[in-house]
Amino acid sequence: MMGMKRMETEGQTTAVPFVKWVGGKRQLLTELASYYPKKFNRYFEPFIGGGANLLNLLPKKATINDFNEELINAWQVVREQPEKLISLVSEHADNDSKEYYLDIRLADRDGRLSKMSAVERAARFIYLNKAGFNGLWRVNSKGQNNVPYGAHKKVNVPVNAIRNDHHYLATHDIEILQGDYRNAVASAGQDDFVYFDPPYIPVNQTAAFTSYTKDGFGLVQQEELRDLAIQLADRGVKVMLSNSDVPLIEQLYADQHFRIHHVQARRSVNSKGNKRGKVGEVIITTYGD
Repeated sequence: MMGMKRMETEGQTTAVPFVKWVGGKRQLLTELASYYPKKFNRYFEPFIGGGANLLNLLPKKATINDFNEELINAWQVVREQPEKLISLVSEHADNDSKEYYLDIRLADRDGRLSKMSAVERAARFIYLNKAGFNGLWRVNSKGQNNVPYGAHKKVNVPVNAIRNDHHYLATHDIEILQGDYRNAVASAGQDDFVYFDPPYIPVNQTAAFTSYTKDGFGLVQQEELRDLAIQLADRGVKVMLSNSDVPLIEQLYADQHFRIHHVQARRSVNSKGNKRGKVGEVIITTYGD
């Protein structure tokens, strides 16, 4: 049975993402929640990102995963060392300036990152996320952060989010993995619930998207994900996916296993102001009417 009771104080849900993540689901939570299965055993989220859906659902048992090592390290530190993490992020915030930011960003180029402890790495990760342009986390082909310094008066230290997320992670059966999304769902079985939130299909598809991309998530990877969803559904797993509302989706998910639900979400992470606003998305399920 799932745990649907949310942690609340004075009527307010307190478990929220401790980082801002491109493609985060905070603006889609109401729509996602309307398609949750009524009952399930273990919850799996192989592309966890900021974890908005996990922290809205608050399952008693879950397995979360992401390919991003710095992100998953931060999740682990939030669970294990929240107060030390808050202290270190606060130190970064107190020293914040463009010069300071660029120096901290340089740690993945000059060897300092490899010498940092897990909590120091997590504090750097959260600081760069909060102080960088538009809350982005982006790396180059060498895995080095290349986000410019953002315009802000003060760095937001997510004290309450870290503490409340820590409480949830530390008091429930939450497995935290780092690696390929396919490995993260290998143990999913009958009546488990898997939510896939992959990199979205671009609204304006290019020729590059249809080719196999070594480090990206092109058409081949989208097809592999679709095939995995079918395999899981055949094992009795309840699968939900989200993606952009583009014609290609109708082709990819034409199989009888899937039901496509069209929704809209408000997006704020975009470098161009006129590209922010409501965008079409889909929620795809393998269960329900």
